[in-house]
Amino acid sequence: MSTRLYVSNLPLSETEQKLAHRVGKFGVVLSVALESARSRRGAFVEMKTSAEALKAIAALNLSDFDGRLVSVYLALAGAPKAS
Repeated sequence: MSTRLYVSNLPLSETEQKLAHRVGKFGVVLSVALESARSRRGAFVEMKTSAEALKAIAALNLSDFDGRLVSVYLALAGAPKAS
């Protein structure tokens, strides 16, 4: 069963491809959907398994993405799905 993450505070330079590559180091990324708001920019990332998602959270939460400190956590069940 897939697991969805939310990554917040992304830099404007971050693309879906770059984020998929960063998160993909910890497991299979099924989809990435960037939110378009310029302030507090975030993205939903769907990973193949919960074990992979937890590895990504442990490795990437509170890390630096191009000068911005990002937060990575499990997405809420009612949050919109990535396309």
